[in-house]
Amino acid sequence: MKFFVDTADVTDIRALAGSGLLDGVTTNPSLIAKSGRKMSEVIAEICDIVEGPVSAEVTATDHETMLAEGRYLRSIASNVCVKVPLTEAGLRTCKVLSDEGTPVNVTLCFSANQALLAAKAGASFISPFVGRLDDIGQDGMGLIADVVQIYRNYAFKTEVLVASIRHPVHVLQSAKLGAHVGTMPPSVIRALFKHPLTDKGLEAFLADWAKTGQTII
Repeated sequence: MKFFVDTADVTDIRALAGSGLLDGVTTNPSLIAKSGRKMSEVIAEICDIVEGPVSAEVTATDHETMLAEGRYLRSIASNVCVKVPLTEAGLRTCKVLSDEGTPVNVTLCFSANQALLAAKAGASFISPFVGRLDDIGQDGMGLIADVVQIYRNYAFKTEVLVASIRHPVHVLQSAKLGAHVGTMPPSVIRALFKHPLTDKGLEAFLADWAKTGQTII
């Protein structure tokens, strides 16, 4: 399973990239707004930090303007993946950009039927939002299971990119279901390191080593 970080904070991205854990980055207009910086500058800097795909989202809602924005975003760096919403205009834009060789991440997916349409439109990634479904009492992971099964049935090349991940259990469940990618906030990635028995064991090892009065170097 590939790990993407969902942020526009370049400090966090640099730190996580240094660990070798990052396969890509996802951003959106809300995350860019939090940075207080110009979108093109943020995307260019992120693309210099990571080699994998960096999702940069259009803000238009009509096809023609989406297409123009997508082509502009793609021009920023070779690893930009244009992000479009799962609307009729978004899928039309996805088809054109995909045919031009631009990877496209179709976002705001909340049903398996929507995911099927995105794959048929040539999306490189589909982003089902599991946390937002859970918030309204629906089964986010059930959606992932359905999409993974449908894509396998027809050998679609579109990768299932699980979005709106809220906690480590979402990561585990996504991996067990066979999702290709999970995108998550930096806090969730760091939470994956944590286990009380790891902390307890390390504390005991260090205490025992301190009693020897030795140093390794």
